[in-house]
Amino acid sequence: MNPDKFIEELSKHNIDLTEKQKKQFQLYFEDLIETNKHVNLTRITEEKDVYLKHFYDSITPLFEFGNVFKENMTLCDVGAGAGFPSIPIKIIMPSLKITIVDSLAKRLTFLKGLVEKLGLSDVELVHGRAEDVGQNSKYREKFDLVTARAVANMTVLSEYCLPLVKKDGYFIALKGPKAEDELKTGQKALSVLGGKLIKDKELTLPNSDEERTLVLIQKIKNTPKKYPRQAGTPRKKPIK
Repeated sequence: MNPDKFIEELSKHNIDLTEKQKKQFQLYFEDLIETNKHVNLTRITEEKDVYLKHFYDSITPLFEFGNVFKENMTLCDVGAGAGFPSIPIKIIMPSLKITIVDSLAKRLTFLKGLVEKLGLSDVELVHGRAEDVGQNSKYREKFDLVTARAVANMTVLSEYCLPLVKKDGYFIALKGPKAEDELKTGQKALSVLGGKLIKDKELTLPNSDEERTLVLIQKIKNTPKKYPRQAGTPRKKPIK
């Protein structure tokens, strides 16, 4: 998917990029590839692949769950790595207030420079483990929307993310193909943490065989204080 095809695909979903937004995606690509030469950010480096598997992939929730995205809402992206999905979403919806949580300082250094180059405002970068951030009163149950892309299985991911979602807010997980089994085994965790599965949607990225699953979860009750447990525990002893 070259940049022109990317723009064309977005217009099919009633997203018409301004010249500024087109330039932001181009700068994003250039900065990602340049930084990737000395910091391991991505294995995907061909322009057409970055536009499809990073940029387009990141904004699929806007197409599928567009009704949950509102102007000026707060969004926390857990384990964003090189800024996916939150930075592409922010480019499309500049009024969003974004908080990015990542445990690796090198990635946050890249993101700090990127945010400046793209001229983005209302982006906070938080260095820390999701488990620690979820117990921090500054962030706990403070976000309208929390996103995570390819970070962990649904059981573990729910413990990372749901404590950050405010009651009646949403958690969106961007998963690979065939996430049904994960969703089944994650039901207990969802229930314990105050979440409810609203929708899961399987899709294939345009003109490719790249399959994805988007999962929309609503926070219907507050998360018990003991969650998230201390760093490392959700992976070692997942909720069953």
